[in-house]
Amino acid sequence: MILAGLDGSDSSWRAAAYAAGLARRQNATLALVYVQPYLPGGAALGVPVSEAETGVAEQLLAQIRESVERVRDTFHVRWEFHTFRGDPYNGLAMAADQLTADALVVGASERAGHRFVGSVAVRLVKTGRWPVTVVP
Repeated sequence: MILAGLDGSDSSWRAAAYAAGLARRQNATLALVYVQPYLPGGAALGVPVSEAETGVAEQLLAQIRESVERVRDTFHVRWEFHTFRGDPYNGLAMAADQLTADALVVGASERAGHRFVGSVAVRLVKTGRWPVTVVP
């Protein structure tokens, strides 16, 4: 199984496309994973995630289905869509473990501050439990 992290950013869509090609060539299943973040203030009150965040997952799934339908005749790949909750690093790590991923594909961070703090991709690579491909 090839797992791709998807959050709606341009780099995550490129990562999903790369992972789809990899899954097709290896005759593997593509797992597209969106990690819904917890709201810091809401978590203290027992509210796990906002309605807006749930809507993001639904929008991503609709876009995936539209893309799959568009290329159905020329490009076939088995795929699944999963949502996990938490911060992106822990959510993707949990997804990779639970889905027994053979490899992870993530988009490079588009945030400037990650050069100093470290991005999700760098943290996944440093974990060393799975092969990780970072797509710009």
